[in-house]
Amino acid sequence: MKTQHPPSEHLPLSGIQHFVFCKRQWALIHIERQWIDNALTAEGHLLHRRADDPFFTEKRGDRVIARSVPVASSTLGLTGICDVVEFTAAQEGVQLPGREGFWLPAPVEYKRGRKKHGSCDEAQLCAQAICLEEMLLVEIPQGYIFYAQTRRRETVAFTEELRALVCRSAEEMHRYFHRGHTPKVRPSKACRSCSLAEICLPDLQNRRVPASRYIWEQIEGEP
Repeated sequence: MKTQHPPSEHLPLSGIQHFVFCKRQWALIHIERQWIDNALTAEGHLLHRRADDPFFTEKRGDRVIARSVPVASSTLGLTGICDVVEFTAAQEGVQLPGREGFWLPAPVEYKRGRKKHGSCDEAQLCAQAICLEEMLLVEIPQGYIFYAQTRRRETVAFTEELRALVCRSAEEMHRYFHRGHTPKVRPSKACRSCSLAEICLPDLQNRRVPASRYIWEQIEGEP
């Protein structure tokens, strides 16, 4: 039987993107409550302000578009907001208040930049779909991610592998959060664009030198 998390234990759904990208980044933000905006995060905030309008829905042909949709899952123990949920007319969908027929939901996430390596964005979208499935009692096969830099919308299939990644990640997030544990990290190229690099100090994490020596090297500008 799967663990059921009460609302008081729910973690931010958006954190799963941080967690899959870098567990240490997630812990610094969600356990230690540290955050620094850089140009990249500022672009992301602006993009989401344009997408999120909780009082706006529209119908385009056979689609109903809802914005800023709150979602939650007691199985994952996550809660958050979908940028957009598109409901497409389909026999296997759900009923919507004030509208005839049945509608199949699909979450749509807006991201700055372009498609990334790895599955961090896809995991966040899939977590949204799992929340919607739990709330609406419907199976959602796919969703979409719109990347602002390329102006392209990518289709994401919610495979068993991706769903398993989301479930494992959510369980591990809860274990780290319960312990208040911030893991170490292996530096990578992605660290260069991380807004938390100055707090994380990824190079220091894997160097066997005293912190005092590291600080002195930074002051003196030595290699």
